[in-house]
Amino acid sequence: MLVVIALGGNAILQRGEPLEAENQKRNIEIAAKAIAKVAKEHTVVLTHGNGPQVGLLALQNEAYADVSNYPLDVLGAETQGMIGYEFEKALRNELPDAHIAGLFTQTVVDTKDPAFSSPDKFVGPIYSQEQATELARTKGYFMKADGEFFRRVVPSPMPKSIVELNSIKQLVDTGTMVICTGGGGVPVARDDNGKWQGVEAVVDKDRASTVLAIDLKADALLVLTDVEGVAVNWGKPDQKTIKTATPEQMEEHGFAAGSMGPKVEAANAFVRSGGKIGGIGSLEQALDIIKGTAGTVIRADHKDEVKYH
Repeated sequence: MLVVIALGGNAILQRGEPLEAENQKRNIEIAAKAIAKVAKEHTVVLTHGNGPQVGLLALQNEAYADVSNYPLDVLGAETQGMIGYEFEKALRNELPDAHIAGLFTQTVVDTKDPAFSSPDKFVGPIYSQEQATELARTKGYFMKADGEFFRRVVPSPMPKSIVELNSIKQLVDTGTMVICTGGGGVPVARDDNGKWQGVEAVVDKDRASTVLAIDLKADALLVLTDVEGVAVNWGKPDQKTIKTATPEQMEEHGFAAGSMGPKVEAANAFVRSGGKIGGIGSLEQALDIIKGTAGTVIRADHKDEVKYH
């Protein structure tokens, strides 16, 4: 099968973990082992998040006052190179005979998207409420609660298409594992003269991965993160993880817009567009999710009631 793996930025840098290069390298090496297991049985296209990384670059950016801040699209491009490099290196070590290519990727967005007036995409590290209040006052950041902590939020417009789609297709057709659409792709749009321009935003990686998977006519989309699947009644004594469901059954539950919501939305959209499997779960169980023995698997042909682990 052709499998698009969308790996969350928090699986590369764990929640609350110091944003150190060595931590990121170690986590990517662990991720590469799980991805390699899938790649030995299926054709893989890998996408990845960049929330912690782009937020870190923004903080480093502001620390040097002698030049103007670089815009978010440029910082997003930098994270594609940084994370893509580490993944390509780690995957080559796991799959020495494989053809692997990291591809810089741009994602088309609409500059009139309502997301620009209502930022909701988490970037950067976690803060206490006191720290978040101070950052909002001194930096003008939009801050929102993320669990028991707070993080910066930026506009996250809906992705329309992937600029480099045809190049990705050509590489996949030759049997190459492609690392692309990093951080949702760098957001771009045409100006009034038809010229491409960068856009000050961060595209949601799961939504961009869905657009990519649909346009590639992939068989499976795996949205991998740091949890074992999609849980209902999360944090309550009767919490349980969904094993198998249809898109319609998934929509009967409400999932947070800032965390699991986009992942469920992405998997649902992929399956409704003809994909066989929309899987959500932990990185370590990627291959088992495809087999249906782990994580949450969304299928259009699931005929029974929702199944739970």
